[in-house]
Amino acid sequence: MSDAPLLELRQVSKRYVMGDNILDALKDVNLKIAHNEYVAFIGPSGSGKSTLMNIVGCLDRPTGGEYILNGTPVAQLDDNALAHIRNREIGFIFQNFNLLGRANALHNVMQPLIYRGIALGERRRLASQALQNVGLGERLHHLPNQLSGGQRQRVAIARALVGKPSILLADEPTGNLDSSTSKDVMAMFDTLYRDGHTIIVVTHDPNIAEHCQRVIHIMDGRIVSDKLNGKRREARAGV
Repeated sequence: MSDAPLLELRQVSKRYVMGDNILDALKDVNLKIAHNEYVAFIGPSGSGKSTLMNIVGCLDRPTGGEYILNGTPVAQLDDNALAHIRNREIGFIFQNFNLLGRANALHNVMQPLIYRGIALGERRRLASQALQNVGLGERLHHLPNQLSGGQRQRVAIARALVGKPSILLADEPTGNLDSSTSKDVMAMFDTLYRDGHTIIVVTHDPNIAEHCQRVIHIMDGRIVSDKLNGKRREARAGV
């Protein structure tokens, strides 16, 4: 495997101009994340962690600096190119699940594959397998409103995984779940990490960040600390 990082940000900044007001949401951020890292971006509301997530996830472009994702400079790509990169490289998991309310679990998971030109039969096979892998093999034809919050988040995880992305990017993935269900979802992330996935979790909750191998604190648009979590260093070995 190449020694090159999976993603690298070099002097990345993001500035919003709103009339006479200027907001520097990110300020000269430098960051490298390797293949098969389990990383938390943590910080309070307004710290810049969501802006950083949007740039890492190719949902937004930096105002300045460079972003290299899996060998591709993406900072200056147009909207169509960014959409292509997102579909191929990023698996998104959101706090609000973002499922299609009138589509069953199987069709929700199939959705990202449509844009890859994959035939219907193969889309069904891949989505069915992804749902089985997250323990929902018997819920393929259930609508979101027929599933619990934890089951809906599992559908979202299956949807994120089905395209075999380079990165799983989870934005407050337990924000709408009770504590017991949150533990189940984070245990699934722990397993995915041990299986070799690269995972970035965006959170304000230190208890969620504790699951991660590496914890990056964001404050006032800057990385103020970047530390390995001693309790999680052996997570991949199952310790």
